[in-house]
Amino acid sequence: MDQCYASNGIITNPGKWGGQLASLPTDIAALVKTIQGLVVHVHWAERYGLKLSAQRKAEVQLRKTEPMLRRILELDARPLTEPRPLEKRLAGNCRDFSTLLCSILRSQGVPARARCGFATYFWPEKYEDHWVCEYWRQEEGRWILVDAQIDALQQQVLSIDFDTLDVPRDKFVVAGKSWFICRQGGADPGEFGIFDMRGLWFIRGNLVRDIAALNKMELLPWDSWGLADCRDEDLTPDDCQLLDKLAQATMAEPTDDELIRKLYEDDRIRVPAVIKSYTEAGPVDVVL
Repeated sequence: MDQCYASNGIITNPGKWGGQLASLPTDIAALVKTIQGLVVHVHWAERYGLKLSAQRKAEVQLRKTEPMLRRILELDARPLTEPRPLEKRLAGNCRDFSTLLCSILRSQGVPARARCGFATYFWPEKYEDHWVCEYWRQEEGRWILVDAQIDALQQQVLSIDFDTLDVPRDKFVVAGKSWFICRQGGADPGEFGIFDMRGLWFIRGNLVRDIAALNKMELLPWDSWGLADCRDEDLTPDDCQLLDKLAQATMAEPTDDELIRKLYEDDRIRVPAVIKSYTEAGPVDVVL
């Protein structure tokens, strides 16, 4: 296990709000409960009886932990250990739950990382675009997947029958494994994605985002660059070979972190200074 995951990067760095994290619990279950009291998922809000304005929904565009924490405390200035009423919670998505948990764990010196891939527990026979957090449990010598988004209501609605604090690897399939099994003909790429956006191109985007996250660049689900931002027909055999190598390195247990770092230096994969973000208003260039 690489100790680099025990410290925050430029995305998960809490900045001036780091002191606010000092009073948070160290138990995983308690941490997940705390985050669920700070964030509400934009696509689940109405299930809780909350109608978000367009301005509030735009909070999902907050890319870094520092402005996320700033907004949480703007909505409710009480300590982060205090659960907020629904209307005072940050509007976020799966990536935000995962990135916040990752940031807190790293601030506590626990190796953690956000993972991008596909969950099998949202829709029958579908692999749904999703993010979780992964942390290193030293006493067991393994990485453990945690879905910080799934609260009691979602567990009931989705009929969750497994421990969301230790998600089985067949319930959440990392993007690299998804790419690998589809390339090998073991699954239909059309079953992977979200809404009407599905296919091998979508899996490829998640693979590139997962590689970035494993290099401590946890970007938004609609951020794109390099090999995440091209058409299938524009891929060269060399591009596919690179993606295949990365898929196998990222799906391994444990991951081949040395190879992932080495391959990440390729300009087709590495996050550039300016990326393309495909927002609801249309694509925009973002300076990181």
